[in-house]
Amino acid sequence: MTSTATPRSSGAWALVLASLLWGTTGTAASFLPSGVSPLAIGASTMTVGGALLFAVFARRALSAIRSAQSRRWLLLGAVGVFVYPLAFYSSMNLAGVAIGNVVSLGTGPVFAALLEWAFERHRLSLLWLGCTAVAILGVVLLAVGGHGATGAAENVLAGILLGLLAGFSYALYTYASSRAIRTGQPAGAVMGGMFGLGAIALLPVLLLTGAPLLQSASSVGIAAYLAIGPMFVAYVLFGVGMRTLRSSTATTITLLEPFVATLLAVFVVGERLDGVGWIGLILILVAVTVLATARHPRPSAAQP
Repeated sequence: MTSTATPRSSGAWALVLASLLWGTTGTAASFLPSGVSPLAIGASTMTVGGALLFAVFARRALSAIRSAQSRRWLLLGAVGVFVYPLAFYSSMNLAGVAIGNVVSLGTGPVFAALLEWAFERHRLSLLWLGCTAVAILGVVLLAVGGHGATGAAENVLAGILLGLLAGFSYALYTYASSRAIRTGQPAGAVMGGMFGLGAIALLPVLLLTGAPLLQSASSVGIAAYLAIGPMFVAYVLFGVGMRTLRSSTATTITLLEPFVATLLAVFVVGERLDGVGWIGLILILVAVTVLATARHPRPSAAQP
């Protein structure tokens, strides 16, 4: 029993470490000049990071892309990889770092559960339901208690809608990656193939919008950090987690990201959080800790 529990626990903590890295993205991006668009930030992060992932796992990634069983999941996941960074960074730009992160990542478990139900009719465990309910309550309180946006109310609403789109896209590529791994492909092959395909799709966006990123050494440094840390390293860890966890469990654990992002937004960026928002942060931390330290059921055998 111990030998089967250890890899799953390691997978959960790999996702926790990835979430800590992801939580720094909004704060790092906030130090870029105002002339750099959120589309450029998202495109550069995923294009460069995706290219690195593909380069590291190139041989196995190409094998996964050639396989008919895994290719359809890689292509579906690549759609999510393309949409997610554009919607995510635009959401933070309009609604603030804290609220943008909360909405984008907080809705991920809900969309992941819907995808698992739609494709597999999968019944979620009581542990997942309980932890996700507590975490989503925390997300709602955090959104209510956060005051990060400085623009008009309609901009905040647009940011929230883009956050919902980002949440669905995130759940989509998380679910697709878990299905591709369950066809027998190594996690590295799936990450390299899916993000490599997404990087190709994002390259035109980067070429059209990315020039301002090259105007100063600091901008280049921040863009490099976003591509290497929260993208490349974090998604290697993400692949480790997806070997042993369902997408719904993974997206709940990664609710730790808006927790970290909100703390950084408050203490570094200067965004404001009410008492209700702090209660939300505590609920998210409790739910993620319980789920990360619990034993998780192994995903079922590969399905066509």
